[in-house]
Amino acid sequence: MTPDQTNCPGVIISAPASGAGKTMVTLGLLAALKARGLSVQPFKNGPDYIDPAFHTAASGRVSLNLDSWAMCKDRISGLIGARTDADLMVAEGSMGLFDGVASAGEAGNGASADLAALTGWPVLLVLDVSGQAQSAAAIAHGFAQFSPHIRLAGVILNRVASPRHEALIRLGMAHVGLPVVGALPRQGAVTLPERHLGLVQAEEQPHLSTLLDKLGAFIAAHVDLDQILALASRDYNTHAKSLTVSPPGQRIALARDAAFSFIYPHLFEGWRAMGAEIVPFSPLANEAPAPSADVCWLPGGYPELHAETLAAAGHFREKLQNFALTRPVHGECGGYMAMGAGLVDAQGTHHQMAGLLGLETSFAKRRMHLGYRLATLAAPIPGYNAGQRLRGHEFHYATITNQPDDMLAMTVDANGTQVSEAGSRRGLATGTFFHLIAPAT
Repeated sequence: MTPDQTNCPGVIISAPASGAGKTMVTLGLLAALKARGLSVQPFKNGPDYIDPAFHTAASGRVSLNLDSWAMCKDRISGLIGARTDADLMVAEGSMGLFDGVASAGEAGNGASADLAALTGWPVLLVLDVSGQAQSAAAIAHGFAQFSPHIRLAGVILNRVASPRHEALIRLGMAHVGLPVVGALPRQGAVTLPERHLGLVQAEEQPHLSTLLDKLGAFIAAHVDLDQILALASRDYNTHAKSLTVSPPGQRIALARDAAFSFIYPHLFEGWRAMGAEIVPFSPLANEAPAPSADVCWLPGGYPELHAETLAAAGHFREKLQNFALTRPVHGECGGYMAMGAGLVDAQGTHHQMAGLLGLETSFAKRRMHLGYRLATLAAPIPGYNAGQRLRGHEFHYATITNQPDDMLAMTVDANGTQVSEAGSRRGLATGTFFHLIAPAT
C-alpha cells in the first residue's frame, strides 16, 4: 500500500483478552484528549455497533469500524485516509490482540493485530493485573514478541491494587523493556453498564456526558497522555483511495430509534456520498416510512426490549405493509425480526410484528448465534443483485420457530460451513439475520 503523504499519528488500544478494560481506556483517552482541545478520530476493529457510538459521544467525531475479514485493504485504507484532518487517530481493538477467525477474509482474519500490521500504528496493551505482579511483564513480553509485523509500544495497567502492587509490576516491565504508559487503580475506577451484547447503548445512558467526563478525568489522572502522543506513529501505510458503497435507493426511509439503531456508520456515510437521501422515522413512535421514499431499511437493534410498543404501533405496521406492496423493504437482524409475523419475548409473551414475512422468532429459550457470514444472494436486496456475495456478521440470541418464506441467500460462516439462518423473502420484502459490512471482492 502506498504511504499517505499526511502525518496524522495513530495508535491502537488492545489487550490480551476481552474484559481487560479496552473500552474504558479508549473512551477515557478520547474524552481526556478532547478536553485538551485535540481532535481525535476514533475507530473500532471488527463488527461492533455499541462501542463506536460511545466513541462518537466521547470524541465528537463519528467512529468507524475497520474489519480485515470483511473489508479489503483499499476500503480500510480509504476510510482512514479520508480522516487525516484529526490530531490523532485512536482505534479500539476487539477481543485479544491476536484473536480472529481461523480462515482469512478480504485483508486478514479480523484480528486487531491485522489492523496494526496494515496501518503500522503501534499498540498500547491494556493489562488486567488483578492477582499478579511481575508475571504481567511475561504476558506483555510474549505479546511484544509474538509477531514481527506489529509494534507493542507500551502497556496500561488496569485494576492496580496499591502503590506497592504497581511498583512490582513496573519492575517487571522495566526488565523486558516495555514502557508503562499508565496505571489505573482498582479503587475509584468508572464502570460502564452492560447488556448481553456488550455495553448498554450510548443513547440509553441518561447521564452519558457526565460519565464520559469522569472517565476522561480518571484517565488523565493516571495515564501519561503526552507519552501516548509521542508514541503514536506518523509513518503509517494508508492512502485515501475510497471505494463506493451501493445505496439501497435514492431516498431511503431508515428506521431509527432505540429499537433500530445498529447500522454501520461507513454504510450510512457511503450512501450519502453516493447521493442518497436518508429520511429517518421511528417505529417506536408509531411513525411510518416517508411516502416519497423509494426503499425502506430496518436496521438491527433490540426489538425484543420494545416488543409490546411495536405490537401496539398499528399506524407503523399498516403503512409499512402498504409501502411493501410497491417498494422494497429490507431488514437486518432486529429489523428482520420486526418484519416477521411475531416475536416471543424472554418472558414467553407473543407479540404481533409487521407481518411482511412469515418469520416467527423467540427469546424464551435464548441461544447465541455469533460470527462472520459470507452470503451469496439468491434474490436481490436493495442495492445488490442476485448472485452478489456479501460479507457481514451475525450476533443475536433469537431462535427461529417458523420461517415459511423463500430463502434469501446461501450463507456460510468464516470457515465455509453453511449456517441455517438463510434469510427470507416474500414479494418486495427481504430480511436476514446478518448485518452487511461490505461486498466481497
